[in-house]
Amino acid sequence: MVIVMQEGATDAQIQNVIDKLIAHGFDVHRSTGSAHTVLGAVGVHRDFDHRDFELLEGVREVMRITQPFKLASRQFKPEGTVIDLGRGVKIGGPDVVVAAGPCSVESREQMFAIAESVSKAGAKILRAGAFKPRTSPYAFQGMGEPGLIIMREAADKFGLFTVSEVMDPSQVEMMGNYVDIYQVGARNMQNYHLLRALGEVRKPVLLKRGMSATMEELLLSAEYILFGGNYNVILCEPVIQKLSHLPMWADPSHGTGRRDKVPPMARAAVAAGADGLLIEVHNDPEHALSDGAQSLEPNTFTQLMAELRIIAPAIGRRMA
Repeated sequence: MVIVMQEGATDAQIQNVIDKLIAHGFDVHRSTGSAHTVLGAVGVHRDFDHRDFELLEGVREVMRITQPFKLASRQFKPEGTVIDLGRGVKIGGPDVVVAAGPCSVESREQMFAIAESVSKAGAKILRAGAFKPRTSPYAFQGMGEPGLIIMREAADKFGLFTVSEVMDPSQVEMMGNYVDIYQVGARNMQNYHLLRALGEVRKPVLLKRGMSATMEELLLSAEYILFGGNYNVILCEPVIQKLSHLPMWADPSHGTGRRDKVPPMARAAVAAGADGLLIEVHNDPEHALSDGAQSLEPNTFTQLMAELRIIAPAIGRRMA
C-alpha cells in the first residue's frame, strides 16, 4: 500500500500516519519528493480498511499496489530516483553516466593505462572485476583484494568512481573500502543472502538480471535490497523504466558479446533512455585474460563517447 501525503503536510501529520501503519503491523518506508511525501507500507494484512487512512489529516491518496514489488514500483516514487555519487555525478537525472574499464583487473600498468584513457574520453566510473565468476574452474578467477587496491588507486589518480562485482556476503564489508558501487552479476541476482547484506549498506548497488529471469523476478530481487533500507539501487535493464522508479543502465558489452556490436547497441541504449552504460575497454583486448572479444580499444571508446554526445541532446539528455 502507498500513501501519498498532501503537499505541505506537517511532520506531525506524517508521523501520525506512520504510527498507525506500524500499529497495524506494516513496515514503513518513507520517500520524500519535491512536492509530496510518500509512505510505502509493506506487509500482507487483511484486517484493516484502507479507507481509514484516507480520513487521516494530511493524507492526499491511498493506493493499493497489486504488483508483488512494492518499494521498487514507480507508484512508490513516481518522479524517479536520483543517486548522487558526489563531485557532480548523479545517476538517474538528466546526465547519462558511463562506466568503462576492463572485464578484470590484470595488472597495475593495465589499470592505470585504461583508467587514464577512459577518463580522458569522458567516463565517470572505472569498472573492473577482482572476483570473477567463471564457467570453468581453470579460467582466470581474478586478483581478489589486491586487484581492488590497484583499481582504487587508478580511479583516484584520474578522478573516477569505481564499480566492481561482489560475489558473497562475506566480501561486502571488505569491498566497501574500495568500491563506490557494488555490482551484482546475473549469476547472483537471486542470491538472497547477498541481497540482504547489500540492503544493510548505503552504497549504490548495480543489479543485473539473471539468465532466463523475468522482469518481475529482477524487481523482486531489487526489493530485497530496498526493504533492507538501501534505496540506492540501479537496474541493468532499461526496458522496465515504466514499472520502476530506479535508475536504469545498459550493458552493451555483455549484451552482445562482440566488440563490433557494442557501439551500435550503446548508441541505441542512450536513444532508448538508459541512464548509464557499462562498457568494457581494454588496451590490448587480443590478450585480455577475460572477455577480450567484447572489449573496445581505447580509441574506439573515445569515438563512441563523441557519438553519444551527439545523440543524448536529441532526447533531452546530456553526457555526464
